[in-house]
Amino acid sequence: MSTAKPNIIYILADDMGYGDVSCLNENSKIRTTHLDRLAAEGMKFRDAHSSSAVCTPSRYSILTGRYNWRSTLKQGVKWGYSRPLIEEGRTTAASFLKQHGYRTACLGKWHLGWDWGTQPDAPETAEALLDTPEFEGEHIDLSQPIQNGPTAVGFDTFFGISASLDMPPYVYIENDRVTAQPDRIVPESGGKEMWRAGPIGPDFEHREVLPLLTRKAVAYIDEQANADAPFYLYFPLPAPHTPILPTAEFVGKSGTNSYGDFCLQVDDLVGQLMTALDRNDIADNTILIFTSDNGCSNRVDFAELATFGHNPSYVFRGHKADIYEGGHRIPLIVRWPDAIKPGSVCDETVCLVDFLATCADILHDTLPDNAAEDSVSNLPLWKGESLDTSLREATVHSSIDGSLSIRKGRWKLEMCPGSGGWSFPRPGPECEGLPPIQLYDLAADIGERANISWDQPAVVEELTELLTRYIRNGRSTPGTAQQNADDIIWPQLWWIADKSREAKS
Repeated sequence: MSTAKPNIIYILADDMGYGDVSCLNENSKIRTTHLDRLAAEGMKFRDAHSSSAVCTPSRYSILTGRYNWRSTLKQGVKWGYSRPLIEEGRTTAASFLKQHGYRTACLGKWHLGWDWGTQPDAPETAEALLDTPEFEGEHIDLSQPIQNGPTAVGFDTFFGISASLDMPPYVYIENDRVTAQPDRIVPESGGKEMWRAGPIGPDFEHREVLPLLTRKAVAYIDEQANADAPFYLYFPLPAPHTPILPTAEFVGKSGTNSYGDFCLQVDDLVGQLMTALDRNDIADNTILIFTSDNGCSNRVDFAELATFGHNPSYVFRGHKADIYEGGHRIPLIVRWPDAIKPGSVCDETVCLVDFLATCADILHDTLPDNAAEDSVSNLPLWKGESLDTSLREATVHSSIDGSLSIRKGRWKLEMCPGSGGWSFPRPGPECEGLPPIQLYDLAADIGERANISWDQPAVVEELTELLTRYIRNGRSTPGTAQQNADDIIWPQLWWIADKSREAKS
């Protein structure tokens, strides 16, 4: 085993379901050969989760090691013009690794907000609109450098887009500047190729974004291979999120629909990065991680995929946005030939929030007490060590409307009457008359069909108290309880108390 610090490549797919990876789904109609090879040479996880069922919150947790609902974003996602979510001075995976001599790069979809430049005549009221989907960029000056973006939280370099590929403005940003000023407004597109109307740069074409980012990622590996420092490449993809735009060589290749074809294009880029590592003879001492920010979106047409016998959510209930397993149980594959036994399988519950603590463990360092408050090192699992107890006491997830769930062992308590997201029963009239909370025994009911909250009052009380403690203490791991601003902590506690009272009444 090499004693040198390992390189780290973190590939984050966008809206790719657990069931879309053939080594995780025996019935998958999408044959992800490169991801299957990655799993054969590394470790696949069968109980891995994002912290949230939607994009922005999951990305916050990955980079900070902190549950997303501790931030100012309590529901929904950021938009193309949104303000930054990561707090000033907060330790991130990039800033931590940079302190340890890593070169750090982010290539792809940021979706955590930053501060755009504004025109001199911008009214004070304009700032309040930045975090809304209706904002169309009034008073934004794209010729000015951005502030508080990726390079402000630890990344040496950045190239990519501000948010999802269906959210304007449609421009590339290199480090802190737009590469080409918009010269027109692109109209809205519909169907699986959906994007919103907005300004677009002359060097920007939606279908070419993924290929361009892939070329840049391969070039970055080539550039860093012989450098005198290890590197960390965070590669958050814009795919297979809408707009679903497979290039010509992948159209029809999956034998399903365009979404399946787009998944194969994602699989192919994984193969390209693996080839680059092999070509540069650095694969053995490179940690290569592939995962997804949440479950598959219902916009890909689950019904159409079902006609081909394919289910992106595998056996799990729900999909992106939901509190159910289909919303946040995601593919996770890790290869590190110097440390991980080929063909390993892990059934322990892990969460993407664990990345920062795992990095610290690899580097034999201790994180500050006010950093990565919910992150647990997965290194013992990677090494195949025998464990007397689970690494995580419990794991908390959130849905798009801000509903929380807490999972401990076989039990999962959901603090809402329905999906909390986009599948039935959706928040509102569809949930009328339903119990206010849901408890599932995942060991017996992985499909989350039998709500047994009335039958297990002791379990409900235990998990409610544990979730309350996690919120009140500002952390779920050992360490000093963190100060929480009243406007952040109390609404969550009131909400849990209300749900508990409803359940007992």
